[in-house]
Amino acid sequence: MKTKFQVNNGILLVIVAALAVFPFVSDSRTWTILLTQIFIFSILAMSYDILLGYTGIVSFGHAMFFGMGAYATAVMLDRFDPSLSVFFLSIAVGMVISGVISFLVGLLTLRLKSHFFAMLTLAVSGLFLVLAEKWRTLTHGNDGFTFRAPDFFKDRVMFYLLVLACLVLVYFLLRRFVSSPLGRVLIAVRENEQRTKSLGFQTLHYKVIASVIAGIVASLAGSLYAISLRFVNTSVLTMDITLDALLMTIIGGVGTLIGPIIGAGVIELAQHYLSGLAKEYPIFERWIIFFGIIYILAVIFFPRGIVGTIRYAFWKRKNNEPKVKIAPKRKELLK
Repeated sequence: MKTKFQVNNGILLVIVAALAVFPFVSDSRTWTILLTQIFIFSILAMSYDILLGYTGIVSFGHAMFFGMGAYATAVMLDRFDPSLSVFFLSIAVGMVISGVISFLVGLLTLRLKSHFFAMLTLAVSGLFLVLAEKWRTLTHGNDGFTFRAPDFFKDRVMFYLLVLACLVLVYFLLRRFVSSPLGRVLIAVRENEQRTKSLGFQTLHYKVIASVIAGIVASLAGSLYAISLRFVNTSVLTMDITLDALLMTIIGGVGTLIGPIIGAGVIELAQHYLSGLAKEYPIFERWIIFFGIIYILAVIFFPRGIVGTIRYAFWKRKNNEPKVKIAPKRKELLK
């Protein structure tokens, strides 16, 4: 098991090293920006996987934490000197706000079950969307506003490397979290909450912890997203963001962490190429229809997601291998 763990870490480190070297060997600005977007949405999708994949919580309001991080960074860089210190402080502020809000919302909503909880999170997210639309002195409403990023990020390569470092850090921290005893309790809650309660665990407390961690990580993704655009408006709080995170998690593989990263790559690349084809072929102007078809096919042929299906195939192959057992002779045992 230890050897397998080391091999997996080795493969991941090789992939990370290749991604870190990529902008220095390729002068494609388009690919640098596209990979940056994939990294950002990978962080968002991993945060959603903590809820859906490891705790069994379906939330339709995850975008509000993404939006809180985006607005915290945008407002602070707009109102104060756009320096690196203000940027990192804005990330911390967004995380604190998201953590407090997710804690309060979790206490109020996580007592509900299944679709009741999902609809209530949608309603709470809608309240924050309306607040952002009406509080024009701070958010400029639907029009949004532009802001200056720190001079350090004028070179897109530096921002690319920062986002990649955040992705790697978040991945290893979340992997450590889900592998901890607390993470095992969350998996038990997902599988059978009533039995987990009967063992003496306060399942509400564990679900609130998962909600807070997911909200904080989503806020980080929102802050990075705002910097990547140098612009923010109320679209960062819409249902589309939550649906993107949901699709990325399901397509990549629920409860795998690496799956949401792959799912983010698949969806962002599909959106990029399908929208690009519209310039040459008018039929692709409604590219969202083809995107929906891709999603349907992925769910049909990969019901466990890409990573989940691959793992299941390896597990099935391993268990179907014939095992030859040679029974030792009784005399040899007596020697």
